Parts: sequence; structure tokens; C-alpha cells
Amino acid sequence: MKKTLGSFVTGPEKSLQERRVAMNRVDRLPRPRKVDYVETTIGGVPAIVATPTDTEPDRHILYLHGGGYTMGSPKSHIAMCARLAKRSAAKITVIDYRLAPENVYPAAIDDCVSAYQAMASDIDPALITIAGDSAGGGATLATLCALRDAGDPLPACSYLLSPWTDITGSGETIVSMADVDPMIDVALLHEASRMYAGELPLDDPGVSPLFANLAGLPPMLIQTGMDEILLSDSTRLAERAEEAGVDVQIDLREGMWHVYQFLAGMMPEATNALIRAAVFIRAKTPALVNA
Repeated sequence: MKKTLGSFVTGPEKSLQERRVAMNRVDRLPRPRKVDYVETTIGGVPAIVATPTDTEPDRHILYLHGGGYTMGSPKSHIAMCARLAKRSAAKITVIDYRLAPENVYPAAIDDCVSAYQAMASDIDPALITIAGDSAGGGATLATLCALRDAGDPLPACSYLLSPWTDITGSGETIVSMADVDPMIDVALLHEASRMYAGELPLDDPGVSPLFANLAGLPPMLIQTGMDEILLSDSTRLAERAEEAGVDVQIDLREGMWHVYQFLAGMMPEATNALIRAAVFIRAKTPALVNA
């Protein structure tokens, strides 16, 4: 099947700047209601905070958006994130980390670490989830490893949506699902890899955290479609995390593609995926939430 869903962003004729503009146009769609949206900064990093108004949530989600480390922003992801926040009875902070190629690794991860450290300075880490999709899923994993190595208190759990954990492209589904997944252009994925890594080898565990030491990381939910070009990134991550003693759950769905959760509110399968994620987040961050 040819690319359809992602073609409005990733058409090969588009420049990177045009793809960035197109991705942010997602914010023209209505945002979920009964949510307050505030543009702010956290740890010096720009962000949008979405707070459900029908609860007083104590739990918090730090969300790292996808976009191949080269595009995407809080605006492109805030609608999906607000739906996750409402289901989770949580406040969600979507940060605008620095993008490649203007800022190569570790700029993005430095921003993610700074934002988390600022959040954890005011909030009990036991009430925090770090989540992210695609490149943001890889950034979530890399951020957790960086926090662990620095001796910082870790969040209660993580939620990874179709995470891009191996930018070398060595997973078998990069090839086997290339004509099935309607979201990702493989050539642009490889282009983004090189932009993000800079002078580092692509298998460096900082840029490809699948190859990092995963011991000591908090409970993890990986949620991926079976018609997913990065399916191998998820299944190998689950295997490696389990081998490292991490409490890991993997949620695979037949017929679903890369970050299918993006269609929550429009497609039942996507909405149900966020509901399942919210159940996981609420179980791992048992906050006192006032209805």
C-alpha cells in the first residue's frame, strides 16, 4: 500500500521546512474541550501544558513529541496529548526540544533532561510519567538512561508509542513493512538519522538507545501497531528491557500503523489505545485526584 496518511507531511518533493510547517498545521483541528492550554517554559525549554478542567490532577506527564528529531512541536501533538491527559486524569507538558539538523544530539536529550529535572524539583517523581511517540519514544528511552546515569530520581513509569529506538535501521520491519505502513517514508527516516546523529556513529547508544544498558529503568508500556515500519524497534526493546529486569508491557495491535494513536477521537482503535495507556499510567502513578 502506498503512503497515504503521512503524505501531507512527508511528500518527497517537500523541503524540511515545508514538512515542519505541514506537521504543525495539525493544530488547526479542534483541540479537546474542558482542557486549559498554557504556553510556558520548563527548565528553560518552551512547552504547552494541557490541564483537564473537570479534575484537579496530581499526576503529571512529560511528553516528548515525534517527528524524526527534525520536525514536530507541541502544536503538532497537543490534541492527542490532551486526550491522553483527560483519560489519565493528569496534567501533560509537551516540550519543544531543539531539532536537528540545526541542533544535533545531544541537544534534544539535554532539553528533555532539563525539563524533567525542573518538573521533578516541584513534583514527586512517583507522580510523573515520561511519554513519547516515534523519535519522542526514542528520546524518552534516552532521557531515562541519562537520568539514571546522572543519579537523578526516575519517574514512576514511561509510555512509548511506536518508539524509534534504533536509528541504524537494522530492524527487519524497516524493509518488510516499508510498503505497508502508511505513515513513514523510509528514505526520509534514514535522512533524519544522519541529521540527528551528527558525527556520531548511528549505533551509539545515545542516539540509538536500543543498544543502551536498560537496567534500572522504571516500568514501561510500549504500544505499537503490527503494520508498523518500526515494529522491530519495539519488539527488540521489549526483549532487551525484560532481559535487563525492567517491568515492561508491550501492546501490539493487528492492522495498526506507526503512531496510530494520533487519530484518537476520530478512530476507535486509536481512542482505545489511549484508554489502555491511561489505565497503565494511573496504575503506576496512584495519585489522589479530586473529581
